[in-house]
Amino acid sequence: MLPDPTILAFDTSTAHCAVALFIGGEIVSEHIEPMTKGQAERLFPLCEEVLANANVTWADLDAIGVCVGPGNFTGVRVGVSAARGLALSLGKPAIGISRLEAMGLDCKDTATVVMDARRKRAYVQTFHDGIATGEPVLTPIDELDTTASVVMSPDDALVDMFMDQRAPKLSLPSAIIQIAVSRIDADNPRPAPLYLQDAGAALPSDPAPAILP
Repeated sequence: MLPDPTILAFDTSTAHCAVALFIGGEIVSEHIEPMTKGQAERLFPLCEEVLANANVTWADLDAIGVCVGPGNFTGVRVGVSAARGLALSLGKPAIGISRLEAMGLDCKDTATVVMDARRKRAYVQTFHDGIATGEPVLTPIDELDTTASVVMSPDDALVDMFMDQRAPKLSLPSAIIQIAVSRIDADNPRPAPLYLQDAGAALPSDPAPAILP
């Protein structure tokens, strides 16, 4: 791995705009601003504020980390498009990380990450010691094993269904940046939105930001 890489990571896949900065082997800054819309307008100013407060410029970055979903359709595309644009302009790698693997990063033994997908369905993926043991799937909530040990956001709409549930140990942007650090030397594909919804899922009426090629 690069010695002491400088990595900026962000997430707009849910009702917030979140940015974290990794320098010298540690996360030196993390900002999470709740918002249900407006991430496209707020993301770059927030990134610039985080960089300026650490006396870091865009050119100092070694990589970009971004959450690719699942999550809000437009929000995911905002983050992925921004990461691709930065990678292209800076000549630095962009590393896409799923929200489920970020939530499961510090899972010990076997645990299942569950996330409300609405319409009586959930996103589900199982991890062992933080490593995925299968692909993420979209599951009807009446097929969920409510006795399983699960990792969920405390404010998830489905959290009360489970007897054995706990919150992720790390915040979403911090987990994203930790995974990005571990993958900085890998041959990372360009980030792409992770959509698990079926073709019949309703999409927002507003056009989403275009994804750069």
